[in-house]
Amino acid sequence: MNNSPLSISQKALHWLEYALLIIITLATIVAVGQEIFTMVGHMSVQIADLLLLFIYLEIITMVIVYLQSGSVPVRMPLYIGMVALARYLILDMKAMDTWQMLAISGSILLIAFAVLVVRFGHVKYPYEQVKQGHFPQ
Repeated sequence: MNNSPLSISQKALHWLEYALLIIITLATIVAVGQEIFTMVGHMSVQIADLLLLFIYLEIITMVIVYLQSGSVPVRMPLYIGMVALARYLILDMKAMDTWQMLAISGSILLIAFAVLVVRFGHVKYPYEQVKQGHFPQ
């Protein structure tokens, strides 16, 4: 058994990583519960509520993917960003002027383009480990 300082620090970092993933998951579950409680309390569901639930779902999915593969595809945070901007646009549309709405819409479009570029890059230039069925660590 290797108990070198590097090995011990790597194990400590892995435990910290798992602890943080558990905290992120639990906090997301609590946030989902609070959002559902708020919707039930108001006796209504708005599109902003649904988009927020999708954001929470993406966060949980990101944790699952990370646990399964050891890495997070860069697309997942981009998806979260797109949904978050759409939610912001929907919530504050009445308070925004035309240029602000165009800027946010343009940001969503740029992120969508970035997702396409990343997807193209993964298909056209895949990692060697992915070709062999293993994800990079």
